Amino acid sequence: MSIYSQRTRRDRFRENFSQFDRLLTFSVAALLIIGTLLVYAATRNWFAAQGLDPQYYLKRHVVNILIGGLLAYGTTLIDYRLLRAYTPIVWGLAVIGLIIVLIPGLGSEINGAKAWISFPGGFQIQPAELAKIAIIVGISMILAEKRDADANPTDQDVLKALAIAAVPVILILLQPDLGTVVIISAAILAIIATSGAPSRWVIGLLIIAVIGGFAAVKTGVVDKYQVARLQSFVDPTADPQATGYQLRQSRITIGSGGIIGKGLFNGPQTNGRFVPEQQTDFIFTVAGEELGFVGSGFILLCFTLFFLRAFAIARRTTDLFGRLVCVGVIAWFAFQTFENIGMTMGLVPMTGVPLPFISYGGSSMFANLIGLGLIQNVHLRTR
Repeated sequence: MSIYSQRTRRDRFRENFSQFDRLLTFSVAALLIIGTLLVYAATRNWFAAQGLDPQYYLKRHVVNILIGGLLAYGTTLIDYRLLRAYTPIVWGLAVIGLIIVLIPGLGSEINGAKAWISFPGGFQIQPAELAKIAIIVGISMILAEKRDADANPTDQDVLKALAIAAVPVILILLQPDLGTVVIISAAILAIIATSGAPSRWVIGLLIIAVIGGFAAVKTGVVDKYQVARLQSFVDPTADPQATGYQLRQSRITIGSGGIIGKGLFNGPQTNGRFVPEQQTDFIFTVAGEELGFVGSGFILLCFTLFFLRAFAIARRTTDLFGRLVCVGVIAWFAFQTFENIGMTMGLVPMTGVPLPFISYGGSSMFANLIGLGLIQNVHLRTR
């Protein structure tokens, strides 16, 4: 490769990167840095006490961010309007992955959910995380086609969009992973409401969701461990050895931080490993204890900045497909953030969902940064 071509590629990279929305990039970069510190704080002492590498999770988390960053940048290179042609392939791969996890011997079960595909070297992929992207892009494509012809989506268009979402959603329910289904449902509702489809669809889907959730609990469709989580939300003493214990310890850990926290790496609850799954689903408890109200508030401020900039990009674009994709990603991140932080404080029932950009987890990080790449893609083409 000639020196000229290398310089041309570097110049193209710098030009493309310089045109990203800077506030959006800053907010995500801040969350990634904070998340890296919190993951390290949640795991270093325990691993060192066990005679293991205290930087084990730190190294893997940094690798996940680097891979996710490459995926995010790659997502911005192709005009998002051309992604429609690849949507069936992305959707098909997502469905195949969701089917594989349900096949005995191929899928791995963790915390009661058979949702992972394991590879040599301890590497795992959770297809449900990547299915979020496929669903958002798929239904946005269907609902945007009519508006391209200066007409609002019809009932038939909404049914097609729901059919596209139904297949992966049903497969995720079979794992079972109710938390991911709720997040996907929020994104679907937001996209339908923004598309110009009849409002009766949004109202009807909300009613169906409430009735369906109540019926699932009463008929035993929801697994026992999920019922235990709901019971612990209502009464933390209902399951004192498992979900009730986790919720109580989570509240104690967050509350012990006070205004300015115990200091990074100095949280006794975190160092004592009193909160299970603290580097993943309960990462916010580390922030509450070690960074206190000030540090936790800064995290919420970064998320707020991200959502404001993402909304501004969605409003500015005149292309409905791009707007729907942005709205879907925003709804996904917003609801997942609320669900994760809410469960650590006992405001919502416990669900196994990570905190975007902060929690440890390869599949989650990859999907989050691809979502960021989609929003930046819309921003670049709008400019």
